[in-house]
Amino acid sequence: MPLISLDKTITIALSVKDRHASAAWYERMLGFETLYHADEAGWSELQTNTAGVTIGLGEHTKPAPGNCVPVFGTADLEAGRQALEQADVKFDGPTDVVEGMVKTATFYDPDGNALMLAQDLTGQAE
Repeated sequence: MPLISLDKTITIALSVKDRHASAAWYERMLGFETLYHADEAGWSELQTNTAGVTIGLGEHTKPAPGNCVPVFGTADLEAGRQALEQADVKFDGPTDVVEGMVKTATFYDPDGNALMLAQDLTGQAE
């Protein structure tokens, strides 16, 4: 039995220089639909052709090529984080909160791959 409860969503987070240009590329090349641009958070999100799977675009001046972080949705990030920390899973600093939008926490697998938990704070989670 898993330590934490995940919902049925995964966001694949990518580091990009220009979220709006990247979103347009994903729309044109792969047929994805832009869900929103959160300019205050430097984040854009697109719906892929797979239910429950989105692409998140985080804007960075110097993006890390090849950087991809799977983001797993959860209804209770704090409980999930606590369970993972008790199992000696390493987290990258405190939980980040964008009020009214999302709560996130980055953690690492045994090989140092970054993963993230996210809790929807918009009240629109399934």
